[in-house]
Amino acid sequence: MSRKILVTSALPYANGPIHLGHLVEYIQTDIWVRAMKALGNTVTYVCADDAHGTAIMLKAQDNGVTPEEQIATVKASHEKDFASFLIDFDNYHSTHSPENEQFSTEIYSKLEQGGYIFTKDVEQLFDTEKGLFLADRFVKGDCPECGAKDQYGDNCEVCSKTYNATELKNPYSTLSKSTPVIKSSKHYFFDLPKFNDFLQNWTKQDGRLQTSIFNKLNEWFEAGLQPWDISRDAPYFGFKIPNTPIDEPDKYFYVWLDAPVGYMASFKNLCERTGLDFDEYFKKDGTTELYHFIGKDIVYFHALFWTAMLYGADYRTPTAINAHGFLTVNGEKMSKSRGTFIKAETYIEHLNPEYLRYYFASKLSNTVEDINLDLDDFMQKVNSDLVGKVVNIASRSAGFINKNHDGMLSNTIAEPALLDEIINAGDEIAQAYENREFSRAMRLIMACADKANEYIDGKKPWALNRIDGKQAEVQDVCTVAINIFRQLVVYLSPVLPNLAEEVKAFLNLESVDFASRTAILTNHKINAFKPLMSRVEKDKIDNMVNASKDSLAPEPQKAEKKKDKKVEKTETQGEFIGIDDFAKVKMQVAHVVECNPVEGADKLLQFTLDVGDVNENGEPKTRKVFSGIAKFYKPEELSGKKVVCVTNLAPRKMKFGISEGMILSAEKDGNLTVVILPDNMVVGATLA
Repeated sequence: MSRKILVTSALPYANGPIHLGHLVEYIQTDIWVRAMKALGNTVTYVCADDAHGTAIMLKAQDNGVTPEEQIATVKASHEKDFASFLIDFDNYHSTHSPENEQFSTEIYSKLEQGGYIFTKDVEQLFDTEKGLFLADRFVKGDCPECGAKDQYGDNCEVCSKTYNATELKNPYSTLSKSTPVIKSSKHYFFDLPKFNDFLQNWTKQDGRLQTSIFNKLNEWFEAGLQPWDISRDAPYFGFKIPNTPIDEPDKYFYVWLDAPVGYMASFKNLCERTGLDFDEYFKKDGTTELYHFIGKDIVYFHALFWTAMLYGADYRTPTAINAHGFLTVNGEKMSKSRGTFIKAETYIEHLNPEYLRYYFASKLSNTVEDINLDLDDFMQKVNSDLVGKVVNIASRSAGFINKNHDGMLSNTIAEPALLDEIINAGDEIAQAYENREFSRAMRLIMACADKANEYIDGKKPWALNRIDGKQAEVQDVCTVAINIFRQLVVYLSPVLPNLAEEVKAFLNLESVDFASRTAILTNHKINAFKPLMSRVEKDKIDNMVNASKDSLAPEPQKAEKKKDKKVEKTETQGEFIGIDDFAKVKMQVAHVVECNPVEGADKLLQFTLDVGDVNENGEPKTRKVFSGIAKFYKPEELSGKKVVCVTNLAPRKMKFGISEGMILSAEKDGNLTVVILPDNMVVGATLA
């Protein structure tokens, strides 16, 4: 039975561009939404810009524009970035909207009427030069627990201690660098401890939270929930709190109160334009479902504050909250100096967005573990899986169908058992998608692709096609291959929607969703094959990384000094090489397909190596390498092993043939030892 599901992602803050760290969440959510739609459910996906707060007010001042102009410009940028990565929102709105002001005021009023709001005087750090109270992010100082310097005003990144900004030692304003003073003002609080019993029961219900998140919440329950400060003093960009005393300065909703309300506002905006029933999705005890996808750093706001606000205001609470980890690049925190703090627009200038969608999918699970974007592994995985395995099936098969059979597939399936196996795998793949086990889904899909390529390799249609009278058999083989390719695209369509659309045109299909996966293509005309994906080249990744460093380029005079200093060093470096020299050497994992002695050459062994290359027809392509190690190894000692091959050496013409690389060995005292890698190393992987 079709389910009605409302899905949200956390709202990006409207003071900067989207980067790859942000995209982990939106790609994860979009894949889940597309998969759930493909499985026949009615799914609505909404989001919005988080457009309030001191940071945006100050950013607008720096840019010489109004806050409204600032957030409008950023919203347009965000929408462009999301669209370029194929994030398919049903509605993208803003928290600075009439709908959000209406719901924020309504929820606050209901909470106030229920006795969940109180006031008290609060001492805060005040920047006398800027004339405003300092939010935690605008204060730094020494941690009161461990003494670590330059820690923000809410928690220490060194010892993880949480504290009030007024507890910092040697505090200073990050806005003016001045020493702030302590000043008191009246603040409004949401009495979260009154919801303790409800929240504990809510979090215990199956499917609400991941295990690690549930355990973390239990720690907070044991420590005791605290009232939540929901007000900020003027000057502030946001919504004014209603019904405050006339003789008090203006009070504003803290950005974190109206930010999650933005989910409701965006959906309400969509309902008003499309006729969807808002109440059906937000009334208590309804049959619809509500899922939030968020980063693990904002679980407290969603699982406790937001859920309690909804409950206290008599709205439905989330069906589940799905948290994810952070993104590292090349095993480290994203860095502007290393060029790994990559903006969405910079990536798009150099690479296909579906490559990143697939790579993230191959890494994402339903846990909150951090994921790593290893740029070399990214290149290898895309080239191996998408180009070498999936698209390769079509490129190896379609030409024979088009050239010899006018694009017509066979009337029957020559290998029904194999195709049935691939189709039946769809149930497990669909379940993996629904459970957000995307990495598992990708492994299952690639296992199907391996079966298809093994089948093609075994049948060798390119060889059969050269034999008179075998063309019908070639058609049968390629018909099986095209059908499996279609199944793979059905399974990958939530991850690779553009590829799915191109394949629909190529194969003359009406649909590639999960409901169509049991259909068989026989006596069916396909169009001429056109390249669907190209390999990722190292220079494109390098160019992307270098472009990401541009914003930190040194001033001309500093650059000149640095250059002079480098020249002085090179005069004394002698045997040393630079990192740029080393980076030119491409070393790849190679599988020794064959190793044979060379007749007439006592010192040489001839290797046939597989480094993951394919030829223009998509067929596996090996390379020959000669190595002078016959004195140290017998051929059978190296056959079947994984070795390291330098693959970007110019081919060397020798007496016994052309050598297309060099096998890495270690030498000591005249003895050579080949560098042999573990059997589980992936062929073609680049060593760095």
